[in-house]
Amino acid sequence: MRYWLFKTEPDDISLDDIRAAGKKGIRWDGIRNYQARNFLRDQVRKGDGVLIYHSQCKQVGIVGTARTLGDSYPDPAQFDPQSPYFDPKATPDSPRWYCVDIAFEQALPTTISLASIKQDPALSDMVLVKQGRLSVQPVTDAEWRYLLS
Repeated sequence: MRYWLFKTEPDDISLDDIRAAGKKGIRWDGIRNYQARNFLRDQVRKGDGVLIYHSQCKQVGIVGTARTLGDSYPDPAQFDPQSPYFDPKATPDSPRWYCVDIAFEQALPTTISLASIKQDPALSDMVLVKQGRLSVQPVTDAEWRYLLS
């Protein structure tokens, strides 16, 4: 099992939206960064743990956890000309973008702010600190345990 941090703007998909989706989960789609896509396509697997990180909001930081419900699969939005995520170069035989379904696990009692993460020496090697803009990023087992302790 691996661990991940997924960034979202809460106006797009919030932890409450993930919770409201229930056990059937919610599709984590619209990823259009190649490095994030590669993580989704090549490494994200069923049962992986996910830290949900809210960005572009008043309280930026980790707000809860989710679990992947299956392996990643081609993002259907890339084939839909009406979607803002449409990609004319993508075909069903050669998809370019991937998504994964996730389900709510828990809300944290308080948001773990980006500022507190950046100030904590135990988290200085996190991808979030070193390469902040990436929307899907790996989290080590030690970082996962430390953040949730």
